[in-house]
Amino acid sequence: MIPSPSALSRALRRAETGATLDVTEATTLLHATGEEFDRLLAAAARVRDAHLADQGHPGVLTYSRNVFIPLTRLCRDRCHYCTFVTVPGKVPHALYLERDEVVEIARKGAEQGCKEALFTLGDRPEARWPQAREWLEERGYSSTVDYVRACAIAVLEETGLLPHLNPGVLTWEELQRLKPVAASMGMMLETTAERLWSEKGGPHYGSPDKEPRVRLRVLDDAGRVGVPFTTGILVGIGENRAERAESLLAIRQRARQYRNIQEVIVQNFRAKPDTAMRSAPDASLHDLAATVAVARLLMPPGVSIQAPPNLIDEEYELLLRAGIDDWGGVSPLTPDHVNPERPWPAVDKLAERTRAAGFELRERLTAYPRYVRAAERWIDIRLHEHVRALATPDGLANPDAEVVGRPWQEPDGGLQTEGRSDLHTAVDTDGRTDDRRGDFDSVYGDWDVLRDQVSSRGAPERLDGDVLAGLQLAAERPAALLERENEAAALALLTADGAALEQLARLADDLRADVVGDDITYVVNRNINFSNVCYVGCRFCAFAQRERDADAYRLSVDEVAQRAVEAAEAGATEVCMQGGIDPKLPVSYYADIVRAIKDRVPQMHVHAFSPMEIVSVAAKAGVSVEEWLTELRDAGLGSIPGTAAEILDDDVRWILTKGKLPTQTWIDVITTAHRLGIPSSSTMMYGHVDRPQHWLGHLRVLARIQDETGGFTEFVGLPFVHHNAPIYLAGVARPGPTMRDNRAVHAFARLALHGRIDNIQCSWVKLGDQGTAQLLRGGANDIGGTLMEETISRMAGSEHGSSRTPKQLEQLAALVGRPARQRTTTYERVQMAA
Repeated sequence: MIPSPSALSRALRRAETGATLDVTEATTLLHATGEEFDRLLAAAARVRDAHLADQGHPGVLTYSRNVFIPLTRLCRDRCHYCTFVTVPGKVPHALYLERDEVVEIARKGAEQGCKEALFTLGDRPEARWPQAREWLEERGYSSTVDYVRACAIAVLEETGLLPHLNPGVLTWEELQRLKPVAASMGMMLETTAERLWSEKGGPHYGSPDKEPRVRLRVLDDAGRVGVPFTTGILVGIGENRAERAESLLAIRQRARQYRNIQEVIVQNFRAKPDTAMRSAPDASLHDLAATVAVARLLMPPGVSIQAPPNLIDEEYELLLRAGIDDWGGVSPLTPDHVNPERPWPAVDKLAERTRAAGFELRERLTAYPRYVRAAERWIDIRLHEHVRALATPDGLANPDAEVVGRPWQEPDGGLQTEGRSDLHTAVDTDGRTDDRRGDFDSVYGDWDVLRDQVSSRGAPERLDGDVLAGLQLAAERPAALLERENEAAALALLTADGAALEQLARLADDLRADVVGDDITYVVNRNINFSNVCYVGCRFCAFAQRERDADAYRLSVDEVAQRAVEAAEAGATEVCMQGGIDPKLPVSYYADIVRAIKDRVPQMHVHAFSPMEIVSVAAKAGVSVEEWLTELRDAGLGSIPGTAAEILDDDVRWILTKGKLPTQTWIDVITTAHRLGIPSSSTMMYGHVDRPQHWLGHLRVLARIQDETGGFTEFVGLPFVHHNAPIYLAGVARPGPTMRDNRAVHAFARLALHGRIDNIQCSWVKLGDQGTAQLLRGGANDIGGTLMEETISRMAGSEHGSSRTPKQLEQLAALVGRPARQRTTTYERVQMAA
């Protein structure tokens, strides 16, 4: 539908005044012709110029000098316009480039001053072709992703080029695995038009990796992992203008939310012989320029717009008028293997045409300057020396840099205690330096996007429901509350108040007495939070700091071991260790601190490392979670905390956190640990943007795991502490749960997990004495540990201290008239000295 002249005029006026455009306005602008087309391009060019000034490079356009490494031309997809992909019988040489061939291409590129190794390949060929799987297995690789990782390391170490990886659709775990070997990664979104994938005859029909939902999930996961990422759209493959605009807005949403999208490529379709779309018309350069201009107007500051210079038929001036600020990768050595019939322009020619439009052309690295300058947040530490060696101080490429291989390894030397290492005690006396970290406005993504996502949630509604049926079920068959057919009754109990809540608490407490008796148990332990440096971007976490923030710290191996010795001298049987995902902690650090503790205090139980820490370090080490857990177990790890669970529902998780592991990955880590004989606690953090339906779903997940493994030692309800939590300070989350919520969650957990998890723990740190006492009267039987230090909740603003003596915990138990008893981590009795 062609927009009216008045609609086009309104959309242009809004574009010219810098208004945020919606999908209707973007679609309207894509129809611009004549004078309106010129106005559109002029508006986009002004935004481009402001973008360049904002990035610190006014008047400078960029390109990357690269080599193209076609690792394999096999693919499991069947895109109807692609000549890059072929089948095993038509591959000119081997199914994959050998590692030595990859290195040789990169080495020749280094000799010609290239700084980027662009890895391009088909999606998961081993999933379709047995020959590909056999080729990989013969060389000791379990997947194409594993081979990509190995080749990237070889390029780094033997040539010094920076890998940019385009392996197609990747999981969150695979992105984590590849981030340590790549300064940037990419995947074209191409289009969000579902019909082009689902309808027979469409360009993506029969291609599982081209489903828009799947590709959008990759963009989300790349944002959560925090890797500088390239994406883009194809123009002219059968989409209409509205679908083109929708695709760009889907990218804009993720660029705002995660801040990791460094460039958007707008690529025009060019028909190729020997493809199903060989007779389809090429995308017009007018449509390409209009789409470039709209992309420039839509994208947030910091996102570059690129159009491949070998596909534009010498129309450099047109694309520069439309607002591009980057020409992409240009190789002096290798052809564009995706468009081999269209050679790259010479860099000198590109510079001349750019200069004619009033701009300077400069070389960049595969990661854009703002990511190079903020490498501590965006780029793995093992790549820092590689990047620094090739970059100028402003983050662009150094044309005089020596491109040579450098070791891909963590920094040598022992890790020293540094920063505010006394925070575990000072947080109770001096407090934190500020109520938020220095990059509050950027590290968590775009707060406005989150507010839009949760605006309709509000506080949990109170359901009348069939409370009587729920109470009857709780009394007669409590574990049946988790069955699907009883959902209404379960939700009625989770939202119960007044007399119904009192009855729910009585039932839970009676069941507690039957199952574990009257003893209120506790463990004498010490928390050791070994680092609070973290860039994951959990929006509920007030503990994490940037390395340069005043409250940041990390502890040496010796310091951690010494704190364990001090804990043992105070009677502790357990140390509980967790930390931020600190990029400067060596892979070896985690097993080293376990060994150091067991060497100094052999009898100490080491309860350590959340599933997020485990999966992150395993990916960094390049091993499976099972291999990593096995090493930790053999070093002396006794159990793991079931933290990082928050709410086991990804719709909630992706509001709470920008970069933490997905639900299924959390499940996989926990079940792997249990299978290896490593027990864990289970937890649920509630009272933020969640609802009772999420609590119920979370408990169902825990029950399924326990039915499978039996590895949970307890359930710990963790009320959200809001005071300094970023998501609360930004006005997105509720101010924590009410006492009604606390009572309902713990009582319901006692009942619903009956027969599966016997121990229900409440947190005195988060609840205080009176709150803890109420929960002990309503189904809970455990009050956790003495802690000796507790930094995470205290940094969030908890007001109930960070340490208790056994005597103080016994006094807490006395508030409810029940005896206290010391236990071990796994709930065995501790024999007291006579």
